[in-house]
Amino acid sequence: MDKVKQNKMQTRAIPSLIITMSLPMMLSMLIQALYNVVDSIFISRVSEAALTAVSLAFPMQNIVIALAIGTAVGINSLLARRLGERRNEEAAQVAETGLFLSAVTYLAVAIFSILTNRAYVSIFTKDPQLQSLTLTYLGIVMPFSFGIFIDLSSERILQATGDTLHPMIIQLAGAITNIILDPIFIFSFGLGIAGAAYATVLGQILSMFIAIGFVRKNQYVKIRLRDIRPRKKIIGEIYQVALPTIIMNSIGTIMTSAINGILIAFSATAVSVFGIYFKLQSFIFMPLFGMNSALTPILGFNYGAGNRQRMLEAIRWGLVIAVSIMAAGTLAFHLFPEELLALFNASDEMLSYGVPALRIISIHFVSAAFSIILISTFQAMGLGYISMIVSILRQIVILIPAAYILSRFFGVNGVWMSFIVGEVIALLFCVFMFARIYRSRIRNLQPIE
Repeated sequence: MDKVKQNKMQTRAIPSLIITMSLPMMLSMLIQALYNVVDSIFISRVSEAALTAVSLAFPMQNIVIALAIGTAVGINSLLARRLGERRNEEAAQVAETGLFLSAVTYLAVAIFSILTNRAYVSIFTKDPQLQSLTLTYLGIVMPFSFGIFIDLSSERILQATGDTLHPMIIQLAGAITNIILDPIFIFSFGLGIAGAAYATVLGQILSMFIAIGFVRKNQYVKIRLRDIRPRKKIIGEIYQVALPTIIMNSIGTIMTSAINGILIAFSATAVSVFGIYFKLQSFIFMPLFGMNSALTPILGFNYGAGNRQRMLEAIRWGLVIAVSIMAAGTLAFHLFPEELLALFNASDEMLSYGVPALRIISIHFVSAAFSIILISTFQAMGLGYISMIVSILRQIVILIPAAYILSRFFGVNGVWMSFIVGEVIALLFCVFMFARIYRSRIRNLQPIE
């Protein structure tokens, strides 16, 4: 019997399927979140200037993340649909072409970073020490980012086949390596912020090698190294989801840079608080993204197979889990802001900015849960452009102007309020688009015999 007919994404009960596929990814994402926080805790012990430098570097790092994740999501979506359609040979070609795209994209990033890092940093600060720290960090994490590109694409190939255990092992290995190397490089070797950067790229490279090994052993997608090459038609189909996802995530760079520009007019400490918020919120969002990584191939597979009931059931269970996670996060940010900020050696000034920030921004967490699940549905169906529109609406059209205007009236707290405004409007748009897509594409799905 064809192995695809026995794929668990088509046969196992949806609640059990989501939980068993999600738990490994949620655990690995929690470890990733732990790494993010521990990394910043170590850097905060170097100096507050070093912590600010990492916050200023984040938008450029986000370009790498956007390109790597976008390409990987495009591969994942198309691969899951091909498997659902029982087109095994084409599925292998999708994976091979996707790995080629990841390698080429990395080369473009490396060249771009070498040419633009100094100009980017000079926009935000004229402080020689802050410039030097930021350039040191970027000069390592950007040119040596090849590990994250191949790693993420390989993980998404595995996830598209229903394998979430091996991606968990891959992420755990990289994150734990990073956590171990951080104090050694930063303090024992005396490398400071450069040590944090070296620990980051070495963790990514280790993950890459492990991921390649697991992909080569996968039973559903047989990749041949000699066939890793460009295929015009497949590249176009991958980028139908990948390009909007890349733009969607790259918009985060514009948003973060703009918010940093608004905040630095109040205080460099406010910029540090914004960076800390992103580290802390990863503890809430990373488990959700882990669940989402499992949900997307489930939706894509069953959409490709024409199974409407399983799609809708997966969406409902995804919403239940997502809202539960985000509600718990909101509660934690409201009850323990001082304790969370204390992890980063927070000064009195940092607490004065940070406590209101965590309490105000976290109000939007539950509405974000609904948006994220609906965006996952759009991506699984190959409609990545809708996710892009949502991201542009939330982060550019609404959030940045709202942050500027509200900061005129409410000071720095107005910046935090803008996140709520952007998320509510984005959710309304997501619901509107899902209703249209349900009527035009989902309602009349017919199973493939």
